Order: sequence, then structure tokens, then C-alpha cells
Amino acid sequence: MRLERTAPPKLILSALFGLLLAANLTAEEREFPELNNLIRQEAANKNLPLLSIILVDKDGVVWSYGTGVDAANPDLIADSNTTYRIGSVSKLFTDIAIMQLVEKGVLDLDEPVSTYLPDFLPDNPFVTPITLRLLMSHSSGLVREPPVGNYFATNEPSLEATVKSLNTTTLVYAPGSKVQYSNAGIAVVGRVLEKVSEKPFAETLKENILQPLGMANSAFTPDARVIRNLPEAYMWSYQGDRTVAPTFELGMSPAGSMYSSMSDLALFMDALIKRGEGSDGRLLGEKTLETMWTPQSTIQSGRNRSFGIGFGLGELDGERSVEHGGAIYGFATQLKVLPDRKVGVAVATNLDMANGAINRIADHALRVLLAQQDSKAPPAYKISAPVSATTAQEMAGFYKHGDETIEISRRFGNLYVERVRGLSLRLREIDDRIVIDDQMAYSEEFEFRDGNITVRGTEYEPIANVMPATLNPAWSALLGEYGFDHNVLYISEKFGKLHALIEWGMQYPLIDLGEGKFQFPPYGLYPNEQIVFERDDAGKVDNASLNGIGFARRSTGNIDGDVFHIEPVKPVADLEREALLAEPPMEDGEFFNADLVDVTDYSETIKLDIRYASNDNFLGVPVYSSARAFLQRPAAEALQRIGENLEKKGYGLLVHDAYRPWYVTKIFWDATPEESKRFVADPSQGSRHNRGCAIDLTLYDLKTGMPIEMVGVYDEMSPRSYPHYPGGSSLQRWHRELLRDSMEAEGFNVYEYEWWHFDFAGWENYAIQTDTFEALK
Repeated sequence: MRLERTAPPKLILSALFGLLLAANLTAEEREFPELNNLIRQEAANKNLPLLSIILVDKDGVVWSYGTGVDAANPDLIADSNTTYRIGSVSKLFTDIAIMQLVEKGVLDLDEPVSTYLPDFLPDNPFVTPITLRLLMSHSSGLVREPPVGNYFATNEPSLEATVKSLNTTTLVYAPGSKVQYSNAGIAVVGRVLEKVSEKPFAETLKENILQPLGMANSAFTPDARVIRNLPEAYMWSYQGDRTVAPTFELGMSPAGSMYSSMSDLALFMDALIKRGEGSDGRLLGEKTLETMWTPQSTIQSGRNRSFGIGFGLGELDGERSVEHGGAIYGFATQLKVLPDRKVGVAVATNLDMANGAINRIADHALRVLLAQQDSKAPPAYKISAPVSATTAQEMAGFYKHGDETIEISRRFGNLYVERVRGLSLRLREIDDRIVIDDQMAYSEEFEFRDGNITVRGTEYEPIANVMPATLNPAWSALLGEYGFDHNVLYISEKFGKLHALIEWGMQYPLIDLGEGKFQFPPYGLYPNEQIVFERDDAGKVDNASLNGIGFARRSTGNIDGDVFHIEPVKPVADLEREALLAEPPMEDGEFFNADLVDVTDYSETIKLDIRYASNDNFLGVPVYSSARAFLQRPAAEALQRIGENLEKKGYGLLVHDAYRPWYVTKIFWDATPEESKRFVADPSQGSRHNRGCAIDLTLYDLKTGMPIEMVGVYDEMSPRSYPHYPGGSSLQRWHRELLRDSMEAEGFNVYEYEWWHFDFAGWENYAIQTDTFEALK
């Protein structure tokens, strides 16, 4: 006899409803070709690898769309069934599970949470106790992240251990006095659910919400069935890196560990639109849901937004919205429902911190749907374009309002406004207007008029780009990188204040409290939380602690004084013998005749420090027989003009390398470990140094003859070498920019990984050479 297992009636009903919605995806979708097209354009504009979006109304799925192919799995093409990590959208499910128990009388929103978790004992110096209502409306006063199981921790501790670690923290604010987002708070909420239900949190969510709604492709744990359609996700940084995102699970899983697809989120939004009525019965009472959609405090969380219970509360063109965004390593998600119009949208992408881009798309999709419902023409959506070179040059510089300074700067061919409430945001043009249009944000609240900048209502006046003051000596030992490969904490100095760049995208000025203690400003991710710099027995700073979260100081590599070293893959002598026997790559086409000249013949302020003619280089042995520097004549003439301009400012040029024989390029490549090869040229392609059109150099002080200190040292194989690396001091970066601006004004372009390396325009017109310096005489 063959035994068959029959699904319970409720699950059958849920599955049938899911199939009906899936049918809508193919058979009953409305056509929005213009929406499809603009999403493709925006995905390309913002470098979004994959994007999935779905629209629903009271009858189910209206439309869905996906764009992009997973680089790691070409068979995975974005659509409504693609799985994403939805980050903080997870909180809605956690909070609804709690409200189900509130409806049953098991929990009381206003009872001290210690009633349910007697061992939850953070230091609360205030009279008001923490309650579930305060936790779920982000006004508990707890720190943002727990010391254990936080956003940075890869060890995947239990939820119990994560919440228990909060006993070592002190409340930042009195409960109920301030709305401040807290992942730690929702971890506590999830632990209450776990404790009262006497089941693991993920199991309770599955039984009480996911299964009843038919969300078969959703889970709080990464089981194989759910993640089979999960694409590879990506991180990015201000300095230009794009890396594969980490995949570890958070200890505070109720706050952000859910996996889901847009099809599944459509099922969830359908229940919200129907005021809590799910496909197989009521998920939550209508009155309870309205309570969740009611502001829980008169205190705003910023930008005219407030929190209900779990839900963010806002409006779209006068229509109230209930919503939540999500951001977790390499993924960004936005879910928004207009309950009075009975429509909703969910959109996700696999690029970190791209919430600004997808939120704009989500809002426009809702506007298109509302216009169709109202029999109106769809609204226009304008794709931005790069700011013109003339306008960019006119705008670039520093601006100030009170104690706040912002910078308009060029980076990777784009214009950015730096450090608006911690962010660096790309500027673009729409109809001759400047707008903020970035992965992280979109805003038309930007204006450039009469030389002044206005950002979100605050006007900034231009100030001179003068040389910054010398770094506060007490801060010198604090500058550097801390933390983890997957999440680096950068401590730098900017505008006379110590700054922390945290979670890759947010940079905040710190308030010096003395004795190595600093405080974040009263806005952003960590308002008024403290960071403490700790020292080892030798007195060196070796750790930064943020409310018990340790960020160990990171090494920048083997640096002896101002010389960076690697361990060559093979002995350099062996590599040199092999390189001298090798032949440069064959090249087709016609080239200019070589006209290499000695750069020191062009200016008395051009000095040489040819590291490869000494032991003071990354290999530790000389590879040149003499200290010479040659360039093609047009490049040398441009260098002469650069030297003349810098001389007026008190600086000379210190050259480390120029023309490099091809065989030396091969030595460098073969000696360098694989993980650092972006810092050396591939000999199969040849280097621009080999063509006599690249130069490595820095500045020196004409008065003292001493080299100018930059953020990183010459030939350092670390991110500190990137031209847009955000660390270091203002003075170091100012000198780095002075060098780059001076070189670029005369036709040189900086190499994307090395602040000291510049290629002369037209380098492709010269052939690769491998002659030694002696052969050039």
C-alpha cells in the first residue's frame, strides 16, 4: 500500500490562492510598456544587477516585471519569483505575529517587557519602563545594535544570546521620549514571541503567518527550497569597489533575516489591502491593523514621517501610505501600501543601499496604477543625465551653513554633494535642474543659484578652498580602518572634526568627549551613541568599541616607514631572468615614433626618488640599474607646465617612476600575489608606463624639500591608495586633490587604484617598449 500525505484544508486554500495570484502574473497582467522601459533604464543608470517589482490592487496582482540576469547563475533571470533578502521588511512580520497574541490576550502592548522576559535587564536610568508598544514603534531608547548578533557579527548566535547581550548596554534615551530606529528593539520583540510561544522564532512565524498566507517561497531561515532562486548580491563603496556580499545570518533575525519573493509579498500586501483578511481566514483584526497604522507618538522620525506599530507611516500625493524598507548586505527592498486606495507595490534589487533608486521606482509605479484607476494620463518619469562639464566645474567646491560644511566634488566622472546628513549623493540634471539622483536617495530639493547651494531648504554659501589646518595631534593615532572585511569602519578627519564612516555609506562628525570617547551626532544611524577607542599594553590604539561592539584595528599591510613591502611569489632574481627572455605582446597598427626625454631637463623643481633603483620598493630589491625618469616629449612638456603652476603654490614634483621597460612590468606581475594584481599591470596587455606615457609621482614642499604626506604611501597595495579613498586627514586629502587637479588640468588622468599614477592622454598612440634606460641614451 502506498501512503499519501494530504495537506490540511487551510494549506490547500492558501496554495490555491497563491496559484490564482501566479496566474495573474501571466494571464491577467495589465500592460505597462513605458514602466518596463523606464525600469530598464533606471537599472542601467544605477547599476542595479537584478530588479523585481510587483503591483497589486484589491483583486490581486496587477502587473509584475523583472530585469537582469544573475552573474553567478545565468539561468536565474529576475522575475516575481526571484528570492531576495528583504532586510527590515522582516520587522512587519515579527510585529504582526506579536499583535496576533495581543488580540488573543496573551500579550499586553503596554506591560513592561520584563514581564515576559524577566532576564531582560539593560541599564535604564529613567523612570519609564520599556514596553512592546515602545519597542515596535522604535521609541524604546535602546541602542541601534545589540553587542552580540548585530549587523556586523558573522558568528550567527542564538536570538536568546543576542537579546541577553543588551544587558551590558545603557539606554540612549528615556523610553517614549524620542523616535529612533533600533534593530535591537525588534530582536527583543522576537525573543518575547519565542519565549511566549515556546517555539523557535522562525517556526512560529512560519506557522502563524507565512503558511496561512501561502508564502511558500519565504522563510526566516535559508532553506534550500527558498534560496534556490536567490541571486548573488553586491556591496559597493565610495572609493569604487564592488564586491560580492556576505551571506551570514543575523543573530537579531526578527529584525532583518527574512527571505521572500515579490510574488509572496503580493500575498502579504493582499491581506493588508483587505484589512487583515488572508486567503484562508483572518490574519489580523481590522481594528488591530488600524492601530498598527496609527502614529504611536507625536514625535516625528524625520522628513515628516512617523511610526505606527511596525509600519512606517507616510503619504504619496495626499494618499496615506503604510510601508517599510529593507537593507541587508547586498539587497534593498521597498514595500508600500496605500490602504485607502487598496493598492500596493513591492520592489527589490541585489545591490546594497539602493533604497533610494527602488523607492522612486515604487512610487512611480503606484502613481501609474492610480492614474489608470482614475482614468487619467500616466505621470511623466524623467530619466536624469550627467551634470554638464561646465556646470560641474562651476559648482565644484566647498559650501557652508553655520557649523556645517558640504563639498561638491567630482568622482568617477560624476558630480557629488558630500556629507549631507552623513551621505555622499550623486548630482544629475533633469530639464536643466540639478537633482539628487543616487542609488541611496532621490530628491528635487536641491538648487544651485547665484553661486549658492540649497539642499532640502538649507542654504549653503561658497567658501574658499584653502589649505586645511594641521590635524589635531590627539587624533592622529585614531585615524585608520577598523572592523571587518565585510564592513569596514573608517575613522578620518574632515572640516576640523573627527568623522566615522560606518556601514559603508554613512559618514558622521563625532563629538570629542575626551579620554578617547566620542559621540555620534543626534541624527543618523547611531544618534548620540558613543564610540570608545581602546589601547593595547604598548599604548597603541587597537580597537574601537560601539556600545560593546568591537571593531578591531585593521592592518594596511607591511609598511616600513614610507615603504610598502610584499612577499614576492617567487625570488625576484628568478623572475628577472625569465622576464628578460620573454617577448612583449605583438601590437597591430601604426604608432608615433618614440621620443623619450629625461623629465629633469624640463624643470628644476622636478626631483627624482626612483624607488625601483633601490631597495626601497615593494619588492625590496632594485630592478633598475640607475635612477632615471623618461616620458614621451608631449607628456614631459605637460609635466613642465604642471611644475610651473605648482611652484607658484610652494610645491615641487617628486617622481618615483615614469617610462618602465616591459620586462620590469612582467617582473611586477609575476611577483605579486593574485589578490593584489589590480595594483600592477598585466604584461600581456602592456603598461602605459611601457609606452612612456605614465608617471608615478607626489608633491614635495619647496621650502623644506620634504615629501608631502598623503593618505597612503607609494606602491601601497591597499584601498588607501585609491584616489577617492575617504580616510585620512583633510590636509592629506587636500594635497591628494591638489596633485590630481594639477595633473588633470594638463591632460593626465589618474589611475583608478593609485593616487600617484597618472596616464597621459593619447598613450595608445605609442608602442610598448622594453629597452633599458642605458639603451635609451
